[in-house]
Amino acid sequence: MSVVARDVIALALRRAKSAGADQADAMLVEADSLESRVRGDEIDFVVQSQERTLGIRALIRGSDGRRSAVTSTSDLSEAAVERMADETVAIARATAEDPFAGLPDGGFASSDALPDLDLFDPGDRNVAVEARIEDARRAEQAARSVDERIQNSEGSQAASHFSRVAYGNSEGFLGEYESASHSLFSEPLAHENGSMQRDYWMTVGRRLSALEDPAAVGRRAAERALRRLGARRVPTCEVPVIFDAVTAPSLLRQVAGCLSGYAIYRSMSFLGDRMGERIGSELVTLVDDGRLPGGLGSKPFDGEGLPTRRNVLIERGELCTWLLDSYSARKLGGTSTGNASRGPGGAPGVGATNLWLEPGEGTLEEIVADTPRGLLVTELIGMGFNPVTGDYSRGAAGLWIEDGKIAHPVEEVTVAGNLADMLTSIDAVGEELHWLGRVASPPLRVARMTVAGE
Repeated sequence: MSVVARDVIALALRRAKSAGADQADAMLVEADSLESRVRGDEIDFVVQSQERTLGIRALIRGSDGRRSAVTSTSDLSEAAVERMADETVAIARATAEDPFAGLPDGGFASSDALPDLDLFDPGDRNVAVEARIEDARRAEQAARSVDERIQNSEGSQAASHFSRVAYGNSEGFLGEYESASHSLFSEPLAHENGSMQRDYWMTVGRRLSALEDPAAVGRRAAERALRRLGARRVPTCEVPVIFDAVTAPSLLRQVAGCLSGYAIYRSMSFLGDRMGERIGSELVTLVDDGRLPGGLGSKPFDGEGLPTRRNVLIERGELCTWLLDSYSARKLGGTSTGNASRGPGGAPGVGATNLWLEPGEGTLEEIVADTPRGLLVTELIGMGFNPVTGDYSRGAAGLWIEDGKIAHPVEEVTVAGNLADMLTSIDAVGEELHWLGRVASPPLRVARMTVAGE
């Protein structure tokens, strides 16, 4: 661990304790970012930034629980850190007591033997601004060269982000890890007969070497935009709906939100009383793994210093566990699943790490061929989901299927159902798992949903 991080965290904890905190923790996040966008032949923008933020949390024991407060600062001078620690304790004294507040009851990660999760390549730190601009330029040129109908774009964007996270608490844990993420995104516009359509493709990874070739990203983005030309609405009907690898992860995010311990104890989830029950088809196995090597959500310890781990949330349709930090675990009478998520400016909450649906069999093309009539969703619009009831309704665009073949593009429709019914009626899960972020899913088919159009 860097001397600066260790000394700053030690100072913050020591001062918070001397000011009257019963428990305290501190998180220091240092980040360097580079982002550039090329549009046509011009560089739209280049942004480079550096930030450094220290967060301090103080907890004070009372007669019926603990009072707590969190503050943050970018000034790491000794005087500023001491003043912030004092102020955090003072704010905590003014808050209400909470019987469930507090640091975890032991079980912290081994700070002397944190696992190497392949979260960055040290050589990537030397990436030049010009190199990332060139990546964006190559993607943009490739997209525009695919077809004369690609006449414009929203640009192609390359980004690299490096961070160092150090966390310590008054119970003796002190750990640090470094990570990086790199991405390339292209969003071309296709024109034909007065109609305009857009779509995108992207690649993301912990290492620059893991990214797709920029020209391949641009071409795929252009092909996705071109296939949407001539889109039209379809009559309202009930048909099978296929979610592709871009749209299916959104379903998993909504499921994960309903499995958060906070949603459960607040009675804000339609799954609140379903633990141990079958809530999905046998094709549904949902995994969250914070120690997936190279995973975009991987980290050796969570926002409370507990070791991350693999959690099978749903196994062959059966609900197995919630996602918990120490607070929600106490509220529910359980133990943390290592899913505490925290930035330096806030208290811990719950967040998934690397979340995915286990692949099944068959390609997207084979699932389409096995669908006599239905909709392949390639874009979702809006956030029409009620976690309490499970009701689901979102704007969509995609491709219409007739006789197992793509018939024409579709736009301005709504796909609707109930997530509880959707999970149980998943009757096909593809074999392709493509990571475009921290959540990934193969293509999947819901046997029946309402498609509202004309």
